[in-house]
Order: sequence, then C-alpha cells, then structure tokens
Amino acid sequence: MRLLLAEDDPQLGDGLAVGLRQAGHAVDWVRDGREADTALKSGDYALLVLDLGLPRLDGMQVLAQLRARRQPLPVLVLTARDGEHDKIAGLDGGADDYLVKPVGIGELSARIRALTRRAGEGAAMPETELRHGELRVLPATREVFRGPLPVTLSALEFSLLEALLQHRGRVMTRAQLEAAIYGWNDTPDSNALEFHIHHLRRKLGSELIQTLRGVGYMIPQLPVVTP
Repeated sequence: MRLLLAEDDPQLGDGLAVGLRQAGHAVDWVRDGREADTALKSGDYALLVLDLGLPRLDGMQVLAQLRARRQPLPVLVLTARDGEHDKIAGLDGGADDYLVKPVGIGELSARIRALTRRAGEGAAMPETELRHGELRVLPATREVFRGPLPVTLSALEFSLLEALLQHRGRVMTRAQLEAAIYGWNDTPDSNALEFHIHHLRRKLGSELIQTLRGVGYMIPQLPVVTP
C-alpha cells in the first residue's frame, strides 16, 4: 500500500517513514504543504497522513484543496493541535481520522488499516482476508497460509502478493507494481521486481503468478466450479 506522509519535522518524519515502511507500506514523505498538494495531484495513494502545521501551505489548506478537487482519498490527520475545536475543524474539513502526537507506529498502522478497509468496502463487510485456492492472506496481521501451513514472506514480498491478489485477473505492469511497493526514496535494482516474483513462486508455487512478456504480471482468476 502506497502512502503519502506530509510532515515537516525531520526527526519525526524520518521515524514515521521508517516505521511505516517496516510495517510494509511504500511511503512518499513530503515536508511542506505545497509539495503535498503537488504529490496529491499526480500520485496514486491509498491514504494521506497529514500534519496540520506545515510550512508554505497549512495542512488544513491542503485538506481543503484535496476535497475541493473531489478526491475521495482517506486522510488521517496527525498533529500536535489537541484542542477540541481543532479536532472538530479537522474532521468537519474532510479528515477521516484525527490523531494527536505522539502516537505509536502500532496504533497508527491500525488506524491506517481501518481507514483503508472502510474506503474499499462501501456498504459491504470489510475484507479481512484474501483467498485464492489454498492460499489465505490476512492483511491486518500480514500472515500468509498455504493450506494449513504458514508461509514466511519479507515485507516487500507480502506487499507484492497483496497488490497482485487485490487485482487478480488483471495484468499489472512493472510500473504499477513498483509504485505499489516502493516509495520515492527507494532505489530498487533493475531486476529487484523479478527477484521478489521468483521468491514468491518458490514459496507459493510456480503456477501462482503468470508473466505476460513485455506487459507485466498477474494472478489469474480461478475458474468457478459449479456443483
């Protein structure tokens, strides 16, 4: 899952970016409101973590411009502004959640999972697991099972598998997959994606991920079995 983090404090921003990457997210970190607004216009993100006290363009202005463009992106405000009127203004201004600093990465990750589930579910029940044949993936705990047996994946392998399963039946290009699992500051080797695909096939079966040469990769839909 690719996130945009807008935080001007260098120490806090670095800690949040590292923690969220360790939790398995691709993170683009910007340090002022204008950079955040530009990234939101051009980037494809699952969620925005937004500080309100940003230079050049205040976080509330970033939020207002995002909603004025009718972008439905979930926004989690993470700020030192702890007054009740600040929380009301943030939520009424279009934020989906409001957290006061400091906050642990565990709670932040849980809030992110809840918001992205809510954004993707509509009126349906939250998708708490992904299934494909004997494969079972639990996004909340980042666990993978092949039949009854657990499978250990690296953070990048898990993110790659999750992206392919969420788009099963559709081809994902190299650029789409790299955008899903890497942030701006990551500089993967030219063959890094193939390396992770190879390891997923070795751990989960060579038939799971198909290569469409010159196009990309996909996990095909399983045929429907009628009784």
